[in-house]
Amino acid sequence: MSSEPGPLRVGEPHDGGLAEALRREQRVSSALREVGIALGSTLDLDDLLELILEKLTLLVDADRATLYLLDEERRELVSRLVVGGEVRSMRMKVGHGLAGAVALSGKPIRVRDASKDPRFERDWDLLIGYRTTSMLAAPLKNHLGRTIGVIQVLNKTTADEFTDADEAILTALSTQAAVAIDNSRLFLSLIQKNKQLSDTTDQLERRVRDLSLLFELERATARATSLDGLVRAALERITPACDARAAALALATEETGDLLAFFFDRDKPEELLRVSLKAGEGFLGQTIQSGLELVLTHAVADPRFSARVEGSLPFVVESLLAAPLDGEPQPVGALALFNPQGTRPFDDEDLAILRLVAANVSTAVRLFNANSAREREERLGSIGRLLSQVIHDFKSPMTVISGCVQLMAETDSKAQRHAYSEEILKQFDVLTGMQREVLEFARGQRSTFVRRVYMRKFFQDLEKQVQLEIEGKPIELEVEVDSKLVARFDEGRVARAIHNLARNAIEAMGEAGGRLTIKASLEHADLVIRVSDTGPGVPKEIEGRLFQSFVTAGKKHGTGLGLAIVKKIAEEHAGSVSVRSSSRGATFVMTLPQAPPEQPQPPREQPSTRPARKSNRPPGRSQPPKAE
Repeated sequence: MSSEPGPLRVGEPHDGGLAEALRREQRVSSALREVGIALGSTLDLDDLLELILEKLTLLVDADRATLYLLDEERRELVSRLVVGGEVRSMRMKVGHGLAGAVALSGKPIRVRDASKDPRFERDWDLLIGYRTTSMLAAPLKNHLGRTIGVIQVLNKTTADEFTDADEAILTALSTQAAVAIDNSRLFLSLIQKNKQLSDTTDQLERRVRDLSLLFELERATARATSLDGLVRAALERITPACDARAAALALATEETGDLLAFFFDRDKPEELLRVSLKAGEGFLGQTIQSGLELVLTHAVADPRFSARVEGSLPFVVESLLAAPLDGEPQPVGALALFNPQGTRPFDDEDLAILRLVAANVSTAVRLFNANSAREREERLGSIGRLLSQVIHDFKSPMTVISGCVQLMAETDSKAQRHAYSEEILKQFDVLTGMQREVLEFARGQRSTFVRRVYMRKFFQDLEKQVQLEIEGKPIELEVEVDSKLVARFDEGRVARAIHNLARNAIEAMGEAGGRLTIKASLEHADLVIRVSDTGPGVPKEIEGRLFQSFVTAGKKHGTGLGLAIVKKIAEEHAGSVSVRSSSRGATFVMTLPQAPPEQPQPPREQPSTRPARKSNRPPGRSQPPKAE
């Protein structure tokens, strides 16, 4: 943009007129040059406008000059005046007054006596004690030709009115003013946007740090398997995040409800100091009790300071932040920070991080407590189921003991009494094994004792016990087993499984009686045990869930645990159990995988089998088989 004004009308030449016109041109050129230099060297709008108004006043011999800026949102012209040492804002609606008329039309206005113009508003003259006569006003137009304000000069000092030359000078300087205003606004807009961008960047960086902190905290607390691990995970992360010297977490223990505070000191990171709290004691107790945050800058002098709690730290507590851990119906704990590093106090950002971590930790604590409670319930439930299983399994040894005691009372044979007592002691060994199993489970131990078992002896003992259970019932027992067979399994647990299958068969046949068959053989490196009955078979409604716990076909004294226990014992041996059923009876097959035999087995074509031993005793007393 050229700084030279257009041709000025300086009137008809006369003696000295050309020289005066030349001097005026020089003044205008000089003023425009100064404004141009200022425009290129500074973006301070106040300085530029002050310079423009000062030059304009001198060039057109005006008493004063005023500049209005357009407030487009409110459609008002705004200027600031100093009246009696007080800065006042002048506002007028677009279209009101002479300046408002210029803003509306976008064209200059020149009047000889403003007081006689109906568009003139006298309020400001009355306010500042001024009388406006001649006046010249021109619009401020930016590079797009849009009016952004109005510039005006008042009361020409060397004549009655402003001239065309004055109007040309005003138009030239108004263009400079518009450029200055646009540049300043653009500069201020860039500064504001840069500041917004910088603030947004800072906020994003804080959010990223916060998210990173929460991510690490959530991972660490999720991996924690103990309360100490959860507490350390929280304190080790919030302390450096807020650049604090130490941090503390107070929680109510679930078992007793007592408060326990954990202190973490950055100078001794391997230690975790524990202090028991009374209700409302110290800053942590107060925060839990009130549910309100604490922000202190000289904590040691606060009456809530506890020498036993906060005083246990190896430094003087000056600054403190504390926040409750939300819970229902009251906070589940409190989180605190002590003494920021250096000389700075804790700020709002530290408090925001503390709130964020406190919310996360409160959730982690509630989840940890819920998981702990669920684990306790599950363990108690498992112990209850195990006790139900053991009580169920007590039936077999107790039945044998009861039968032996009755027979001992009725026999005079010392040898028989000795045999019965040996059988009773053996059953007490079974009961002791069951007791040991419960204790092992309560301690978190569980083992299956697999060893070599001679099948002939094993099934002889088993047969005696089953004989006692069918005593007095119209049931025939048949046992068929390879007498030279040696297998590997947990003798006590497999015996319990076969007893359960046999008892299940006996109950299925009921008062009608029938045949109970127990067979065992080695098939393709698997020990296969079959227990068959001639009862009515498995009811269709429970056939698909027969081996689930507490599933029973309406037996009078059934618990629904017998077959579930059989399945569990088979699976403990890496084996399986299945059933084939029809209206003529059911056959349960338990398969136990075996290690390679230590010695050759008899050929399968010529198995050495023990002749079937049958028993069909009528109701009434009878003697058990002799002990071997």
